[in-house]
Amino acid sequence: MKYAVIKTGGKQYKISEEDVVDVERLKAQKDDKVIFDKVLLLVSDDSIKIGKPFIEGEKVEGKLLDNLKGDKIRVSKFKAKVRYRKTIGFRSSISRVKIEKISGSKSKEAEKSKENKQPASSKRRSASGGKNTAKKKS
Repeated sequence: MKYAVIKTGGKQYKISEEDVVDVERLKAQKDDKVIFDKVLLLVSDDSIKIGKPFIEGEKVEGKLLDNLKGDKIRVSKFKAKVRYRKTIGFRSSISRVKIEKISGSKSKEAEKSKENKQPASSKRRSASGGKNTAKKKS
């Protein structure tokens, strides 16, 4: 199973191919191709890539199905003992995107780092925490 975590509109979404996702409004028209290049995590069958903060060279391609408005949210304000009541509604603008392809380029550096992985070296410190404890002669 291949999936990815992308960041768009200040939010993060877990997606896989052929998913339909509602994201914050994008500046694109209906049936346009959309590319998400802020990939935070990529999981394929045999490997996991974690970005710091993003994965270089990886991207997610999708198709914008429609720009629409979300469900209405009612917001109420109330203050006790002063007869203050106010209710307003809010509908967020969203874009519906169908994820078509999760792709990227395997960099040679990433492959080399997998081959050259070495266990972390353990450094021993002295009982004094590595500080010089020699006394000065006066």
